[in-house]
Amino acid sequence: MKAGRVGAVLLLAHGSSYPGAAATTRGLARRVAQARPGTDVRVSFLDHAGPRPTEQLAAFERAGAGPVTLVPLLLTSAYHDRVDVPAVIERARLDGLRIPVDVTDVLGPVGGVVAPALLTGLRRRLSDTGTRFDAVVLAAAGTRDAAALSTVDLVAGLLGRGLGVPCLAAYASAAGPTPGEAVMRLTAVGARRVAVAAYFLAPGLLHDAVVTAARAAGAVAVAEPLGTAPELVRLVLDRADAVSSALAAA
Repeated sequence: MKAGRVGAVLLLAHGSSYPGAAATTRGLARRVAQARPGTDVRVSFLDHAGPRPTEQLAAFERAGAGPVTLVPLLLTSAYHDRVDVPAVIERARLDGLRIPVDVTDVLGPVGGVVAPALLTGLRRRLSDTGTRFDAVVLAAAGTRDAAALSTVDLVAGLLGRGLGVPCLAAYASAAGPTPGEAVMRLTAVGARRVAVAAYFLAPGLLHDAVVTAARAAGAVAVAEPLGTAPELVRLVLDRADAVSSALAAA
């Protein structure tokens, strides 16, 4: 395997009972595989949808795959990244898995650095709304993890700077402000056309809640989740390649 090139990739999503969420993740996997011919790309879910990551890792081993690169489809490094992902690897080892599994960074900010592809993808989805705006809310799912919240603030600041407009972070659950509150804060200081960028990878109940709250507060548009945007495909591959290159250089 060439340095910086991976042959087996497992995308690990949280999972959702929401119709279309798993299909979006599978669509992302297809786009990643198309962008990197010869790479075996599979999906797994921690909850709700299947298959589970331990099942997919075992399937890779049965297929004779070498090292597997596991990419957590997460935009913040919180509980799922710090606890659930290591637990997946431990469970697989207890079940007899022998092949190496290398875990990448999350897709969101790492060490205070935001991948340019993430910002470009968010701008793409805002552009897709076809709406003019003079302020933006970056709406995320939400967490009680202060460090994770700070990374959303970081993305909001950089997104606003790149667009040349004010941008506030907001959360559908667990933290404030809510998307509706953030829209009203921006209009209170003079914004007339507030759009909402969706800091989500796939559709779900929380994104639906963002749409409802933001529209009720007067938002002129709410962007779709990143989904299968080409920038997200690029980011997944960049994360996988970074692990492969680091191992080759070690």
